[in-house]
Amino acid sequence: MQMLYNSDSFSVVLFAVTGVPWTTARAPLGAGVHEQTAPLSHGGYEIVDKFARKEIFLQGAMAQSFKEGVEALIETQPSEEEMDDYIERFASLMQQPLILH
Repeated sequence: MQMLYNSDSFSVVLFAVTGVPWTTARAPLGAGVHEQTAPLSHGGYEIVDKFARKEIFLQGAMAQSFKEGVEALIETQPSEEEMDDYIERFASLMQQPLILH
């Protein structure tokens, strides 16, 4: 588990299975790592909307799509607002209420 992104609005955490060669995934969002890596076959991303208090866990093809979109955005050196705007696209999919324990 690794925190990749944290703003006032959203947080993104990577859950990667040990042994899966994911160098880029283990780098924080915006770190500029450009090494070619295998697609995420195990694990995924947890995205938390702090204001709506909801979350979603992306895995498989959806996680791969999220990763590719973030990588493309990183190449433009986005602001925090632009990064939040991208992540907000997934907010409509969030159904799981955030429960603190």
